[in-house]
Amino acid sequence: MEGIGQPAPSEDAVRYRLFAAGGAGGETLLRRCAETIVVRFAPLLAAYIWQRQPFRLRYVPPRGETPAHIGGTTLFGDNVEDEWFIVYLVREITREFPGLAARIDDNDGEFLLIEAADFLPKWLNPENSDNRVFFYKGELHIIPLSETHEQEYDLSPASPTVCQALTLLSTRSEEFLAAEPIRTAVYKRISGYPEKIQASFHRAHCYLPAGIVAVLRQRPSLVAAAVQAFYLRDPVDLRACRSFQTFPPDERVMTVVIFTKCLYAQLVQQKFVPDRRSGYTLPLPSHPQYKAYELGMKLAHGFEILCSKCSKVSPDSKRNVLSGPLWERFLRSLKEKNYFKGEMEGSTKYLELLHMAEDYFEQSVTKPESSVEVSPGDEILTLLQTTTIDLKELEREAACLPPEDDDSWLEITPDDLDQMLKEARNESLPSSNEEEQKYDLEAVAESMKAFVSKVSTHEGAEMPWSSDESHVTFDVDSFTKALDRILGADSEELDSDDLDEEEEFDFSDEGDEDLDAENQRQDQKVSPNELIGSLKSYMNEMDRELAHTNVGKSFTTQKKGASSVNATASQNAGPDSGAEDTELTPVDVDMNLVANLLESYSAQSGLAGPTSNILQSMGVYLPENADHIGSNKGA
Repeated sequence: MEGIGQPAPSEDAVRYRLFAAGGAGGETLLRRCAETIVVRFAPLLAAYIWQRQPFRLRYVPPRGETPAHIGGTTLFGDNVEDEWFIVYLVREITREFPGLAARIDDNDGEFLLIEAADFLPKWLNPENSDNRVFFYKGELHIIPLSETHEQEYDLSPASPTVCQALTLLSTRSEEFLAAEPIRTAVYKRISGYPEKIQASFHRAHCYLPAGIVAVLRQRPSLVAAAVQAFYLRDPVDLRACRSFQTFPPDERVMTVVIFTKCLYAQLVQQKFVPDRRSGYTLPLPSHPQYKAYELGMKLAHGFEILCSKCSKVSPDSKRNVLSGPLWERFLRSLKEKNYFKGEMEGSTKYLELLHMAEDYFEQSVTKPESSVEVSPGDEILTLLQTTTIDLKELEREAACLPPEDDDSWLEITPDDLDQMLKEARNESLPSSNEEEQKYDLEAVAESMKAFVSKVSTHEGAEMPWSSDESHVTFDVDSFTKALDRILGADSEELDSDDLDEEEEFDFSDEGDEDLDAENQRQDQKVSPNELIGSLKSYMNEMDRELAHTNVGKSFTTQKKGASSVNATASQNAGPDSGAEDTELTPVDVDMNLVANLLESYSAQSGLAGPTSNILQSMGVYLPENADHIGSNKGA
C-alpha cells in the first residue's frame, strides 16, 4: 500500500527512495546525506550520458504513511540500461551509507522481483509485494508475511507500511535477507558496473556545424536531447529544418561525438532524406565518409529542432553555481577518484572532462526543487552566445581525429540471439560437435512424464524443477466411491436427479424376477479390488478390439523380453491371424512418447512450438532432424 499522494511512476520511468532506517531522519540529516552521496559518486555520475533524465536526489517531506526521504524519478526512455545503472547506484549507496534503506520501482511495480520471478516464494505476488522489497546495507531484503497472514486461504494479506518495514529492517535485517537465488538473479543484471559505463559508449565521426561542435564540448549530454528530437520528429518540427536559422551547413567540420549505444542505434537506423532547401547534401553512399556526413546531418536536424522549440525570451543569465564549498568538494572527489585520468590541468581532454562534470553539477545538484526546467534549446542558444568558436582550431583537430568505434554490434545473427536468450536464462548450450551430442531419449521420456505428473492450478502448469516439491496424494476411499457411482455398484449413491428421472418412466411391466435380481445385485457387497479388476477387464477387452484396427496398429509395441528403450515397431499381421492370440503385446509407452515428440518437433521447422518450449524449460534439447536437413540440401 503506497502512501497517500504517491502515485506509481509513469511509463519508462524509475522511482528511487532512500529512507533513514528506523524512521529517525530529519530534513537536515537527509539533505546532508543527499549532498554527501552526490560527492561520493561524482566520478560515476559525471561521466554518464543519460537517455532522458539524470539521476537526482531531492528531499521529499513526509506525506500520508510515507515518511520523509530523499529520492527522485528518472525517465529512461528507450534505454533500459539507465534503469539498471540506477539500481546499481542505489545498491552501492546503501552499502556506503548503512543507515539508509532504499526502495526502487517503476510502472511495472517491483521489477526487481520480475527479474527473479523463477525463484520467488509462493506467497509473494503483485497484490502483497508493496513495501516489502528493500536494499539495505548493500543487500536485497524481502519482508515476509507476518505470522497472522500465513493462513493457507488468505490470498491477499495487507502489505506493511514503509514505517513498519523500516523498523523491522533496523532491528532484524538478517532475518529478511532475500534468498540466494533471488539475489543472484538481481545482482547478475547489474554486474559489470562501473566498467560497464565505458562499454556502453560509442564514439563516431560526425560532420557537424562548428556551433554544434562547440556546444557539445561544453555540454556533452545535449547529444541525447538532440537524438531524441530527431528520433521523435514530426512534420511541424521539420518546418524549422528547411532554412536552418541556427545551424546552417556552411561551416562544418569533422569531429568525434560520444553517444551511448542506444542513442547511436536510434540515429543510425533511421532512414531520412533532408529537404533540398536546407543545404544539407550527402555524398554518394560509396564515399568513405558517407556515414559521418549522414550522422552529422541527422544530429544537426535534432539540434535545430531543439532550438526551434525554445522560448523567444532570452534565458536568465547563468547563476554562478560553480563556486562554494559543495562544488569544491565535488571537484575534489573527482580528482581523488582519478576522474581526469592523469590529464594535465588546462589540456583539451582535461577541459572536456571538466565540462562534463560542470554539466552534471549544474543540471542535477544545484537546481532547487522549485526551479523551472530550462529547455535544451534555451541552453543551446545560451551556450552559443557565451562560447567563442575557433573554426581554424576545430579544422586542425579534425585533421588528426582518433579512429571511431566499430559498430558491428548492431548486427545480430539468429545464433547470436539464441546465445543471448540462453545466457539470460542461465542455460548451457549443447555442444556443436556431433560426437559430443549424446541425446538421451530415456531422459526425454522421463522429463515429459515428470511434467505430466505435476499438479496444475489456475495459474498455469509447473515445471518439474519448480521449488514446489509437494507429492500428489491418492485417497483410496474417494476413488472407490467414485467407481461405485460410475459402475452402479451401490444404489444408495444415486443422487436425487437420477431418481427423479426414473420416476418419469413406467416400469410396471417389468417382471418380478427382474426386480428380485436387481435387489439381490444391490444387496451384494463388492470389494474395491473386485471393482478395479472389473475395470481392468473392460480395458483389456477394449484393447483386444482395437488391436487389429488402424488405431491399434499405429502404436509401437514391446518385444517380449526387451526393454522399452530397445523396443522396435512390431510387425503386425492381418486381423485374422491376430484374432487367435489371446495375449496382447504391451504398448511401449516411452517409445511412442519419444516418437510423437520427435515428429511434433520436426513439424515446427525450427520455429518455437509446444514440444521445444516444454522440453527446453526442463533443460532438455532435441537434435535437429538430420534426415530433413539432408533432404533439403539435396533438393
